[in-house]
Amino acid sequence: MVDAALDAAAEHGLRNLSLTDVANQAGVTRGALLYYYEDLDAILVEAHAAGMRRVGEEREALVAQAAHPAEQLAIAIRAGLPSGPDDALMRLLYEFDVLAGKSPLHDELVQQLYGEQLGLYRRILAAGVESGDFALTGPLEDIAMNFVALEDAYGLHIVAGGSITVADAERAIALFARQAGAPLAVPRG
Repeated sequence: MVDAALDAAAEHGLRNLSLTDVANQAGVTRGALLYYYEDLDAILVEAHAAGMRRVGEEREALVAQAAHPAEQLAIAIRAGLPSGPDDALMRLLYEFDVLAGKSPLHDELVQQLYGEQLGLYRRILAAGVESGDFALTGPLEDIAMNFVALEDAYGLHIVAGGSITVADAERAIALFARQAGAPLAVPRG
């Protein structure tokens, strides 16, 4: 159902999405969906959770495979960006940000995801300072917030299909990392 919701949301947009759109995409009836899900919002919460796993848990696992903070930072940046303009899951996550302020549940999920993103960058930066790999040029908290902001802003432009590519975003964020005193390593493997 998550894949059907993602495909239907990509086609119709989150604001115009209906339970019927998801059912049609999944090849089932509305009634069949309602047997398993209370309503469209329940399906969207599951889709939001899938996005959070990808940007949170799955990225944490990738980062944990690297031994050095500079490698971890490079992996975190790459894994936090969409794969390209057709990355339906990341597009949906950005659309969920629009729902923040209109739904207490989506407010909570958006804030939780932001906290996970920020926490990951904080930990990597702190480890880099401790190991001597990074010599931060400003407060760790501000630099971590900027990584999240850049990741989110560039990611939004990538899924919007504008002129910013994944490679452009990675290059620009790497430049910020060097300017902030946290130069990236080229990820191994």
